[in-house]
Parts: sequence; C-alpha cells; structure tokens
Amino acid sequence: MDNYEINNESTVSDEEERYKKKRLYASGVALGVASTLAVGAICAIVLKIQGYDIAFPEQKGADTAVTEETIEKMKLLEHSIGLNYYKTDVDRTKEADQIYKGIVASLEDPYSIYYTSDEYLDLMADNEGVYYGIGAYVSMDKSLNLPVITGTIEGSPAESAGFQNGDVIYKVDGTSVQDMQLSEVVDMIHGDVGTTVTITVYRKGEPDYIDVPVERGEVKSQTVNTTMLDDNIGYLGITEFDAVTPEQFKAGMEELREDGMEGLIIDLRSNPGGNLSAVVEIANEILPAGDIVYTLDRDGNRTDYESEGNTPLDIPLVVLVNEYSASASEILSGAIKDYGIGTLVGKTTYGKGVVQRIFSLGDGTAVKLTISTYYTPNGTDINGVGIEPDVEVDLDYEKYNESGDDTQKDKAVEILKEKLGK
Repeated sequence: MDNYEINNESTVSDEEERYKKKRLYASGVALGVASTLAVGAICAIVLKIQGYDIAFPEQKGADTAVTEETIEKMKLLEHSIGLNYYKTDVDRTKEADQIYKGIVASLEDPYSIYYTSDEYLDLMADNEGVYYGIGAYVSMDKSLNLPVITGTIEGSPAESAGFQNGDVIYKVDGTSVQDMQLSEVVDMIHGDVGTTVTITVYRKGEPDYIDVPVERGEVKSQTVNTTMLDDNIGYLGITEFDAVTPEQFKAGMEELREDGMEGLIIDLRSNPGGNLSAVVEIANEILPAGDIVYTLDRDGNRTDYESEGNTPLDIPLVVLVNEYSASASEILSGAIKDYGIGTLVGKTTYGKGVVQRIFSLGDGTAVKLTISTYYTPNGTDINGVGIEPDVEVDLDYEKYNESGDDTQKDKAVEILKEKLGK
C-alpha cells in the first residue's frame, strides 16, 4: 500500500503513462503494506519510465558504505566461497542481487526495496488494469506479522477457490511466510498463467489449517463498484487507487446521481492504497478548495497537493475504514475528516504516512525509496498511528462470511438516514 512517485533521471515524471508490459503483479501494494494478488495496489502505481541515463548528485551528509575496504572484503568473501563452499554451482547473479537487496534492507524501512529486472517488470501494469495472478487483496496483519486476505476480485481465481475475508496466509507452496515482507509473499504467489499455487491459510472457526490450491490466471480489476441502497443512499467502494480509478470513480458517481442519490457511502475498507496522483484526482472531485495532502522531505521541502474546489460534495457522506485501509486510502479519509464533510465509520486505519519514489538504475533494475512524510490538511502525521474513525464499529468477519451481515455498513446507513431525516 504505497503512495508511489516514479522517478526519471532524478525528477518526478509528470506524464503518467502505463508501462505496456504483460508481465504484471500477482496487487497491489504496492503503497503501502499491501498489494492486490493480482496482488494489487499495496504496490500499484505503475508509470512508464523513459530513458535510463541517471545523474548522481553529490551525497549530502553521511559517508558512503562502499569503500575500498568493503569492496576488498566482498572479494574475500566470494573467494572463500569459491574455495570452500561444498557446492560449485553458485549463482553469481543471485549473489549480486542479494548484495544490492542487503544494502537497501539495511535501511530497516519496510517500504524501501531493491527490484531485480524481473521484479521490476512484475511491478509494472498496463493501462487496462489487467493483472496476472490469483486476484486477491492482501494486507499485512501487524499483530501476527502475517499476510491476511481482505477481499477477492469478482470472477477471479481467488474467488473461485473460496478464499474468505480474514483468511490468514501461513504458507505458500509449503514454505512458511512468517516474518516475510509482503512483497516477498507476493513474489511467491505470483507466477505464470495456468500454473497452480497452494496457499495454506488459518481461518477462524476451523480446527486446522486449510490448504487451498488455486490456478493463476488473468484478472481484470474493476477498482470501483457502485450500488444504490434503500432510501436513495449510494454506495461506492474503492478497492485500490490505480491509474484507471479516477475515471471509474467519476463514472460511478455520475451513475449514482442519475439514480437519485441523496446520501453517499464511500467504502475504503481494506484498500491498501496505490497511486498518489489517482487519490488526489478523486479528492479534487469532492473536496472544497484547499490542501488535500502535503509532503515534507528530509530537507523540509514542502509539496502541496490541492483541491480546486469546483465540485464539492453537496450531500451527506459516510466513509467506511478499517485497520487495513492504508496509504492513499488514508489521504482521502484524512482529508474528508479534516474538512468535516463526512463521518468516518469503522476501525482505526493502518497508519502508513510516507511516500515512496521508484528510481530506475539504468540496467532494467530499480530501487524504491521512502522520500517524504505526508500530512493531512490540518497537519496531522498519521504514520504508525492511523486515523481514528468518528464512530468505531467492529466487523465480525466470521459472521460476515457466513451471512453477509455487515455491521459497519449498517451503521453507515443508519447515520445517513438520520442526516437525511428518514
């Protein structure tokens, strides 16, 4: 669940075009903790990089770790492996990749990652919102340090395999994923169309772990879904913030208005985030004039993302959030809360208040680095804290999976009916 910016020659690209590759994510997170297992958005801003020439400005501050001494030590280690290791078929490319990964991992930042060329291609998605994988939304459960399935895409392999909201992923093809980063689990689940991956899950109420084999396939992700509830209450769910999401949002709002919408529920539950520009464009559709979000980098430089205020929402609004609503979801819900134009219902959000940028390294590989902290319009830093709802309501996943009983959504309807005098 990342708020991503893509870097080209050390500047943020203003032209956000999808990279037309067919090797895509298993969704997302991208953007923060989560991705779609398409895997979706915890990873999903996907913009085209043009050119590979990179200028490296002089570093500010700290000494470099790459010195003659460390280079010589790496050579000694490699020499020792060559002389003494009990196998001779050492993969030197993998060895080099692990060196690069280790440098980035030393930052101890879960959102900063080195991508091999294959992994970088996997991070790219085309403009149609098509993914190759199982079609499940996955976030990281911080208390268990294990991934949890928070939803499935309609018609996807994950839905057909019977995955349920709240399923905790314990193993992938027999390998424990305990203490792995979400991106590593995504890589394990990702694979070629037509191949099968077996995911072992813990499901509340079941006496033992459940092995779920699922065949990977092509998943077309509709990131916005709408329906008209009773009493002219419109429901609009956003599963992730992808490049296609703003247009889907506008179309969904237009459809609901044509159907006579008098009040609106925006459902951001289990939305792991995604494209920073996408959430800014959506916020611009409903917020009054002013800041949507602003960022501060390490040098204190501030960047403001503002709403023009041309089409502020003029009907009562409730926003549904939960502990898996992260990153771009928190930008939208935080702005709505600060401007007081809607009521937040559910659970405290995930708390990812940092922005990443992806830098091409010129040889088909890339590095994603956290480059700034973001703040809500009122100046609130939500990183590691999250956003508290105005009305806290628990959701019983077991009951929801059995009967569809959604206590959080029911509360949202109740609040809107009261506002509408119904």
